[in-house]
Amino acid sequence: MTLDATRALTDNGPMMHLPIHNALEPLLKALKSHNRAVLQAPPGAGKTTVVPLAIRDAGLTDGRILMLEPRRLAARAAAERMAQTLGEKPGDTVGYRVRGESKVSKNTRIEVVTEGILTRMIQSDPELSGIGAVIFDEFHERSLNADFGLALCLEICDALRDDLLLLAMSATLDAEPVAKLMGDAPVITSEGRAFPVTTRWLEKPLPKNTHLEEATAQLIAQAVKETEGGVLVFLPGEGEIRRTQALLKLPADCTIHPLYGSMPFKDQQAAIRPAAQGRKVVLVTSIAETSLTIQDVRVVVDAGRARRARFDPGSGMSRLVTERVTRAEATQRQGRAGRVAEGTCYRLWTKGEEGALLPYPPAEIEAADLTGLALELALWGASPTDLAFLTHPNAGSFAEAQTVLRMLGALDSDNRITAHGKAIAKVPLHPRLAHMLILAGPQAAQMATLLAARDPLSRGAPTDLSLRLEALSDVRAFTERRPYGVNRTALHALRDEAKRLAKTAPNQQHTTHSAAELAALAYPDRIGLHRKGDAPRFVLSGGKGAVMDDSDPMANTRLIVVTDTDGNPREARIRQAIQISEAQIRDLFPDQISWQDHCAWSKRDRRVIARRQEFFGAIALDDRIWQDAPEESIALAMLDGVRDLGLVFSPAAKRFVARVELIRASGHTLPEMTEDALLAGIEDWLLPHIGGVKTAEHWKKFDILDALRAQLDWNQMSLLDRLAPAHFTTPLDRKIPIDYAGEHPEITLRLQELFGQTTHPMIGNTPLRVTLLSPGQKPVQTTMNIPGFWASSYADVRKDMRGRYPKHPWPEDPTQADPTLRAKRRAR
Repeated sequence: MTLDATRALTDNGPMMHLPIHNALEPLLKALKSHNRAVLQAPPGAGKTTVVPLAIRDAGLTDGRILMLEPRRLAARAAAERMAQTLGEKPGDTVGYRVRGESKVSKNTRIEVVTEGILTRMIQSDPELSGIGAVIFDEFHERSLNADFGLALCLEICDALRDDLLLLAMSATLDAEPVAKLMGDAPVITSEGRAFPVTTRWLEKPLPKNTHLEEATAQLIAQAVKETEGGVLVFLPGEGEIRRTQALLKLPADCTIHPLYGSMPFKDQQAAIRPAAQGRKVVLVTSIAETSLTIQDVRVVVDAGRARRARFDPGSGMSRLVTERVTRAEATQRQGRAGRVAEGTCYRLWTKGEEGALLPYPPAEIEAADLTGLALELALWGASPTDLAFLTHPNAGSFAEAQTVLRMLGALDSDNRITAHGKAIAKVPLHPRLAHMLILAGPQAAQMATLLAARDPLSRGAPTDLSLRLEALSDVRAFTERRPYGVNRTALHALRDEAKRLAKTAPNQQHTTHSAAELAALAYPDRIGLHRKGDAPRFVLSGGKGAVMDDSDPMANTRLIVVTDTDGNPREARIRQAIQISEAQIRDLFPDQISWQDHCAWSKRDRRVIARRQEFFGAIALDDRIWQDAPEESIALAMLDGVRDLGLVFSPAAKRFVARVELIRASGHTLPEMTEDALLAGIEDWLLPHIGGVKTAEHWKKFDILDALRAQLDWNQMSLLDRLAPAHFTTPLDRKIPIDYAGEHPEITLRLQELFGQTTHPMIGNTPLRVTLLSPGQKPVQTTMNIPGFWASSYADVRKDMRGRYPKHPWPEDPTQADPTLRAKRRAR
């Protein structure tokens, strides 16, 4: 087929010229000269159905042309339309492959696939044998699979296939960064084809308690009344589509078509085809924003919501969350009204609210669960920095993903992929669920399907996962027995998916697992143990905490597996869990359960607690007193108690520390004995001396003097005793401790004990501060000049003291009296 023939085959019928045709010649030249290109073409330009055929017709490659689409519906629709323009059926020249469905043959030259399939193809055949070109359609959506697929293709081109053609096509993407990533690839721009679109906003914001479906239904009725032509209504998901459809009351000539990814393909085609008569109203998700063309639409109603994949810490996997649309998405939706004629766009928000919309949606790699990416990179044998990513994954999030994979046995301790990891990578499920499916076989299909989906029960239902399994097994019987609201449509879809998954699961004939055991296989880090004496709070095997509502029937259950929470990082609230027994945990994880003996200081009990505990992860399945705990272990734990309680200094210890600090201040090398320094080095000086101390009461009575003295060697002690002696020897040969804590060294003793002392007590050249006590141990004088005291103040002290203590000697000349601590002898 010639290029001219290609121009005649479009998504709007033969002999129709589309804007993309003006860009084909420079695009094909760029691919021929550089093997790479970036194509900017707005929605409606015709790039999806024209470009692959043009590349084939130009003979740029002998291999198959692979085009990636972000959604199954878009992939099938693109293949259907290209096959139709060739007068063929899908599976001949043009085919497609999506999850669960494939239409290709040996004659297929153009194959449209969803993005995840490219990764599997590359991992199975790194050279992409037989593939001549890879086209990334709608690359502006920046899905994780597209980013990773492009990074892999760039490495393949550089290392193995310099002949491989790469083309990134986008409607709104800033092309320059992508072109630079692709080795400064040429950027080709195609003009769009659009008619003017009148935009109508709400006059005032919706009340906060307004249901999205009710407001959207009212806006649809208004749009139908005020306009002509087909109506395209953007809603976030299947549930909102069905609820809105149930509320619609439209004129008889209006035919309502839902359109979402999981509905049967024939129903999807009916929504896409022009209406045979009357008006068509299509309720659609974001799949219709770009690559999917819905004909005869002149009116758009935008509910202003989009559903995106986000990492949900509550489930440990990516989940679809509903968010406000961005300005870029709103603009693309608006453009759908101007494809065939002048149109009108109704927006379910005010013009003032539009300023608060984000400009673009974030790349999925910035917000999604990275566990699958980490597994694929390990299988490829690379780290994120080894590949050319447009946006590199967050290092912390990537490390968390590797932790999950190590826990599942998919990676070894060096983060290299294991044989089990390779098996997991082949299963099109989250690694948690693939791990469970491989170990348990087809019996795990229902559980895997349920855990991968949104909760089919209404809010307010108990957390028990068994209820969901019961509903999945028999929807009718469940609704008759249980008072909880059920999403029947979702359950039927889950049952179909479970049947399909069961057929692909490895056969494990010799293993039978309960529902709780299956959940534990997927979530070994979410096995929760009820905290003793507490409200319904659980410590999880992965180390985090979780809480359950008091009224929940499982609130007092000892052991559970938590499969969903609200994701609160401080204390997650449990939304879904299942009871598990200790015996089941022991059967599943015998190699991960071990005894740990440990002593620890308890702030609450103010004592060392020595226990033997049997741990699975962070939860203790068994806990008992460690009767024969080694003294060294107790002492080490008591050090934490000392840090908690603080150091306790006896008077003698205080004096010793003051002596050491005094000599250190004079320039001599001695250990620092400030309290901060002592606490910092507590293991070195206190540990050998603290044996037998276990409680706060013991610590209060413990004298640390010997431990402090042990820090000084013989030479240091000799220096200390010489320069700062511990005692002053009185005339009675009694040793009085010297206190060095004040400005001057000081001694305190009875006045009579210094009788006969004619010189002032000294330490080297330093006079002692002397506090003289009465016989009743009360201070009567403080002096630094004993001879001066005898000559002056003593007379007044003698006069006063003789009356108070007549039984004690008070000589007129104390320098000639003998020192004494005795009272006067009685006269006979």
